[in-house]
Amino acid sequence: MTPSTTTKTTTLLRLARKGPVRARDMDGAGIPRAYLKRLRDRGVLEQVDRGLYRLADAPGSELGSLADLSKRVPHAVICLLSALQVHSMTTEAPHAVWVLIDRHARFPSVASPKLEVVRASGAARTHGVEVRTIEGVKVPLTTPAKTVADCFRFRRHVGLDVALAALKDYLKQRKGSIDALVEAARADRIYPFMRPYLEALA
Repeated sequence: MTPSTTTKTTTLLRLARKGPVRARDMDGAGIPRAYLKRLRDRGVLEQVDRGLYRLADAPGSELGSLADLSKRVPHAVICLLSALQVHSMTTEAPHAVWVLIDRHARFPSVASPKLEVVRASGAARTHGVEVRTIEGVKVPLTTPAKTVADCFRFRRHVGLDVALAALKDYLKQRKGSIDALVEAARADRIYPFMRPYLEALA
């Protein structure tokens, strides 16, 4: 390796240690994209999906698929069952990653992980979104209060039993205030439906 090659390889590995890297990340770092394939062929990197790579020996976490997805589809907000998992409000691992996107956005095109997509617009899409750093990637997801409200709003997708369990966990674990829950429910236009359940459990 020439000194220049060594420097580019070192820079690429430093980026990969922070989390998944996209082919287009190379342009900003001044590294030819061919370096990704070279390191993949040597077994240093693994290709997770088209244009997305990570260190082959990177310690994967249970939430690694969320980081991979957010890297590829930054406008998708992790929600519903996947957000419940992040907030430790469920013991079940979802069979897919649940994401919330704008009503008019294109359906995310990814080979993996499997996606469950729900759509919303206005306050129902923008209210109650926070950012967590997972494996070095900034991942947008719904807050605990918004996650509960979404479970009621999208109860046909997840089941009313899941929504009720989420509400009980929110209150029991004190994941947030009642006011935050009411605000999220109003943003989702689900408060009239959710109110009797909230009054019965609060």
